[in-house]
Amino acid sequence: MKIAIIQFGGSNCDLDVLHVLQDVVGVDAELVWYKEEDLSQYDGAVIPGGFSYGDYLRAGAIAARTPIMDAIKKMASEGKPIMGICNGFQVLTESGLLDGALMTNKYPKFRCETTYLKVENTDTPFTSKFKKGEIVKIPIAHMEGNFYADKDTLARLNDNGQIVFKYSDKNGNVTDNVNPNGSQENIAGIIDPNRNVIGLMPHPERASEAILGSEDGIRMFQSMVDYIAKK
Repeated sequence: MKIAIIQFGGSNCDLDVLHVLQDVVGVDAELVWYKEEDLSQYDGAVIPGGFSYGDYLRAGAIAARTPIMDAIKKMASEGKPIMGICNGFQVLTESGLLDGALMTNKYPKFRCETTYLKVENTDTPFTSKFKKGEIVKIPIAHMEGNFYADKDTLARLNDNGQIVFKYSDKNGNVTDNVNPNGSQENIAGIIDPNRNVIGLMPHPERASEAILGSEDGIRMFQSMVDYIAKK
């Protein structure tokens, strides 16, 4: 088993994800530069957070049009798991692999803080180790994390169970007061209709060891690895 961690100019959470996969989860993972066009040797991929190309034009817009994204789309079509974290989520929406868009936070400033998430769907390759309705603690760090989708798309996401995480308080209450960026319906993460491409704004790699204050995020990577192993 080998997982690719995609690097763009401006990625800055790539080494964090590499550490978690290799040293905490204990699987083979490699950093892969954006010019690579063949990812057939990999069983899954993570598009990490950061500021690809300085968020020029729109966050994720340039990265979504690099050569490697054709290979990512091929992996997705083959059912291999793809995880986009923060800027990676933005890249996935810009590339059309996920619905919706990530806009500037409702209060237009960079937010870097701990958030609580309510797990809405455990029937995915990334959440099998969670319980539905469980509350997890995972930090955010973004300025463009305000998820938006039109009315029909939002209805489809709800009807298909594609909303995976919502911002909540520590008791699981999903309210405007705990929404850090203005996302519709407090959406923090979604998955594609085929259930193998996920995007989320919070950073699970920053909540994967006790020393960081939470180990809740490690279960996303463990779930992903279990899914690959079973395939």
